Amino acid sequence: MLPYLELPQLHLPLGQKIDIFGVLSTIGVGTGAVLAARAARKYSPGDDEPLKGVVTWAVMFGLYGGHFLHLFGYHPEELTLKDPFLLLRFWEGLSSMGGVLGALVGIFVYFRRIGQPVTPYLDALALGAAPGWAIARFGCFLVHDHKGVKTDFPLAVDFPGGPRHDLGLYDMFVLLALTAVLYLVARTRPRQGRLMGLLAVGYSACRFFLDFLRASDLSYVDRRYAGLTPAQFIVVGLFGVGVWLLTRSAPEAVVPGLAGETKPGQQPA
Repeated sequence: MLPYLELPQLHLPLGQKIDIFGVLSTIGVGTGAVLAARAARKYSPGDDEPLKGVVTWAVMFGLYGGHFLHLFGYHPEELTLKDPFLLLRFWEGLSSMGGVLGALVGIFVYFRRIGQPVTPYLDALALGAAPGWAIARFGCFLVHDHKGVKTDFPLAVDFPGGPRHDLGLYDMFVLLALTAVLYLVARTRPRQGRLMGLLAVGYSACRFFLDFLRASDLSYVDRRYAGLTPAQFIVVGLFGVGVWLLTRSAPEAVVPGLAGETKPGQQPA
């Protein structure tokens, strides 16, 4: 059984605080951005120029997407006319799946704004997103904000009141495993979009079943709709998108294995 750790927060001026989740989320975003740019250069499409400005858009849309899903999906009871500015204070409640949806919207908006197709960069984004997300999930585990049902499972955390599943930990394991799979598959030169499809299908399937382990016996728990969490409804859609990416008719060019390789009809740099 794993011990229940409570790490101190860093207190800032004006009453603001930073905990280990915020630190690791920032590290995860930075790591994901670096790895996505590297993957774009090494695998496909051979350059990372369009990715240099996408992080800001993905983060801002992701923060508010996560906040809105937290308020409107998971905890609508927190919405009140007495505090309308709560909608703007994104740091007061975040949903990871809302963050994913928001980040995806931000990415598509950014690529449309710069007049570039996003499809050639999806696989590079997957190779950055999976490990970066795993780091952020480690932060979720350290602050224990995804409490599960009581259990005597060997990886249970010894919460006050009894051992429970910690779904942040399990999510981290899933994303680390998917990271390893994605980087192995990337070396086989998959067709365009296959890596993002693999990430979407693999994560969605695991997340759907893991959410059944979320606690429902505490005073502050996620709202269910027809017995399912908002994330479970979302991952059903993401699973479908992932299947489409894996099975759709792909471009003729395969993903280059090395940055120096060229596509058919393309002149060497």
